[in-house]
Amino acid sequence: MSHELSYQDSISRLLSLVDHERGTPITDTASNPDGLGPGGGASRGPRQKTIFNLKRIEVLLAKLGNPHRSVPVIHVAGTKGKGSTAAFCDSVLHNVGYRTGFYSSPHLHSFRERIRINSQPVSQGQFASLVENVWPHHLDVSANLGLGPVTLFEFMTAMGFQSFGGANTLVGRTGFQNVDFQVIEVGLGGRLDATNVVDPAVCVITAISLDHTAILGDTLGQIAFEKAGIIKPGSTVVIAPQEPEAASAIDEVCQRLNARVIQVGRDVTWELIAADSQGQEFIVRGRLGDYRSTTPLLGTHQLINGATAVAALEVLREQGHDIPDAAIAQGFANVSWPCRMEVLADSPTIMADGAHNLSSMETLLDSLPRYMGLRRLILIAGFSRDKSIKDMVRCIGTHDPVVFATASRHPRSLAAEDVAGLFVRQGMSAVSCASPADALRAAMEAANDDDLVLATGSLFVAAEVREAVLGIDPEVYPDLLASDSSRFGATG
Repeated sequence: MSHELSYQDSISRLLSLVDHERGTPITDTASNPDGLGPGGGASRGPRQKTIFNLKRIEVLLAKLGNPHRSVPVIHVAGTKGKGSTAAFCDSVLHNVGYRTGFYSSPHLHSFRERIRINSQPVSQGQFASLVENVWPHHLDVSANLGLGPVTLFEFMTAMGFQSFGGANTLVGRTGFQNVDFQVIEVGLGGRLDATNVVDPAVCVITAISLDHTAILGDTLGQIAFEKAGIIKPGSTVVIAPQEPEAASAIDEVCQRLNARVIQVGRDVTWELIAADSQGQEFIVRGRLGDYRSTTPLLGTHQLINGATAVAALEVLREQGHDIPDAAIAQGFANVSWPCRMEVLADSPTIMADGAHNLSSMETLLDSLPRYMGLRRLILIAGFSRDKSIKDMVRCIGTHDPVVFATASRHPRSLAAEDVAGLFVRQGMSAVSCASPADALRAAMEAANDDDLVLATGSLFVAAEVREAVLGIDPEVYPDLLASDSSRFGATG
């Protein structure tokens, strides 16, 4: 089969798929003028779970030759830090000299970011080839097996596995070859996530907090149970520090499945040496050695993520894979994971961070003085409607910011005027701006050289500010209907 599908046509095909894992938020503006649920997020109908098993993705992958089974996997679930932890692992393995595959979601600027080979997004031609190769199998599964339509996330998960381990079955002008390791970030939850078809070399569960409660459950125990669904019988599990309720739920699953547990904070620890706005230096004391590293990723939480990555990489070492100490240091120094306390410019300092739930917002704001010093805070704030917005606004209010409220392109975004209203009702002044780029211009006019301009509240708002500062030309999907907001990605 010759490669004929263009990149734009491949994106159009993807956008014709619907993600049935999550429903569009339902708001009753007559009885609830904020359009917010009890926690400050969007009101919804009953919890929506249209995926009851993994049969559809399993059949789709079988038609592709089961590429997910051909390459060792680090499988990473969690609420906070899973992307950063996965990025640390990918960067280290790449710096060893291994060929790596990294699957993550959502994307910031381009769908191609979700599938990385050797830490770089696949090319437009490769992406289009993957869509073209998977498409006929998706049509067969969707139409003929009585399992319902393949979702966007399932389709892209199949693309990721195909690009990492299915080179022998790919047809067309692709340039693919199998990777040595694949680092797979769970999209949503774990137990019923489309990535949960692997037999991982090591499972990782990062910090768990309340998020996606309408889908995963409204207690830490329920959410932890869903995340712990990635644990396989007899597997090795690296667990980041958890709240007691989440730790108890995970421990119960580990005991039932006779899984070996490596507990970060007990078996693997960390110590900060120095930190400033450019990065931080720290030591991770692992089970197999001590690792002194620097990283450009800011925040005390990144020390935990780094330690969690070391714990996972040490498991690979025990399995016979060569991962020198120097590669860990080099991988940590070279890691890139944008929009996580990312400094984009100086004088004034512009930072983008995708914190989008209360726990992440608290962590971000608590970390700022250590890395940025005491500065006046100029805030560019926008939120997705299905998040605990009121809680985040109250948290932000304790830092006395100057607020520029906005909304991203994402159809799930809360309108800028509504964001401003939430701050005003908490006793803060806020200016409504039509877009993150407009909010950035207004914030820069208000800021002095020694102020901190912080874009946060949504990964999508952070990404659009990043585009405006760095001159990045994003993919825009004008044909994406607001009623299908769930097509964008796993979180934000």
